[in-house]
Amino acid sequence: MKKQAVITGDIINFTKLSAIKRQQLIENTEVLLKTWTKEKGEAEIFRGDSYQVLFDEIFEAITKSIQLICWFKKHSDENNKIYLSTRISIGVGEISYLGKNVLNSDGEAFHLSGRNFDTMKDSEYLSIHTADENKNAGIEIILGFINKYIGKWTKGQAEVIFLLLEGKTQQETAETLSLSQPSVNGRLKSAGWKEVEATIKYIANLIEQK
Repeated sequence: MKKQAVITGDIINFTKLSAIKRQQLIENTEVLLKTWTKEKGEAEIFRGDSYQVLFDEIFEAITKSIQLICWFKKHSDENNKIYLSTRISIGVGEISYLGKNVLNSDGEAFHLSGRNFDTMKDSEYLSIHTADENKNAGIEIILGFINKYIGKWTKGQAEVIFLLLEGKTQQETAETLSLSQPSVNGRLKSAGWKEVEATIKYIANLIEQK
């Protein structure tokens, strides 16, 4: 049976936002998540600030997780010093049962995603687990470095990375954000994006190996 990926996440500092901003963020996030899936029920928000999404491809799940981290960071309320982010646990495995939506479904990927989400540390933004403990040990070490990069990303850096992951070029990103192309490139370099991008590709390939 084909292995799939389930991401489980919540929004850091969500409750510090005003009620209106919380509602707007959740509504916009729900729209975003459902544009990423084939079926609307494959992405759901629950408990107000938590979400779960099912992906067919492992690399896509990792990429979209990075994009979600950027999505919340770029919605930070800097005027009120409310800095948003998210914690995401990716579980990779088989899906035993698909219900009306991801919250009513079951399988190895759901178990790995949910259980490991509950054990994530405050310093972890991204966690990835498979049924192979040897792979998990290596992935954990690699993500230790990646999480340090992610934790330091600014709102401006997150805006640029988000658009790149949408498929925009550096020039298109610059035009969208009313920046110069060198400014976009500078944000990417200071964010360590070249290293992060190479690492998430490596992790996806590692997981795919039998």
